[in-house]
Amino acid sequence: MERYIEAPLLEKEVQELKAGDYVYITGTIYTARDAAHKRIYEALQKGEKLPLDLKHNVIYYMGPSPAREGRVIGSAGPTTASRMDKYTPALLDLGLKGMIGKGKRSEDVQESIIKNKAVYFAAVGGAGALLSKCILSSEVIAYEDLGTEAVRKLEVENFPVIVVIDSKGNNLYQTATEKYQISV
Repeated sequence: MERYIEAPLLEKEVQELKAGDYVYITGTIYTARDAAHKRIYEALQKGEKLPLDLKHNVIYYMGPSPAREGRVIGSAGPTTASRMDKYTPALLDLGLKGMIGKGKRSEDVQESIIKNKAVYFAAVGGAGALLSKCILSSEVIAYEDLGTEAVRKLEVENFPVIVVIDSKGNNLYQTATEKYQISV
């Protein structure tokens, strides 16, 4: 099914999404990769204020390339989500509702997605130049010293993703593998 949603995400909309749905996100999303996740997690452990409110928000696991002249951002493809898995359950517990990346997630993350009624989206790897065309603005909001791994606030329009793990735990990677498995 094709869906158009606004970010930050509404809980009701998240719960209506199903693994395999094609989704176009418009609104505000944030970027954070490994180094930023580590800092956010450490701040959380110390009881410090986080650089962004996670409630109902979406984090895109992406570090852009430099913007060409006349563009707001360079290539903006997803990075491997499993590198954030050790930090993800804590962020989901704080109200994070969506994550965008590529690749499989750990069992702990899958259970936390169900517990927190969240969703994991995949963006197409290798399509960063095309994805960047859906980004209207990009602003570094935290950890500027991390360069491309700084936390950014993005305004996006019809940003294309696929629901991989829905709020009920249905996992497209698992069901697609089972569906197309060849018996020998």
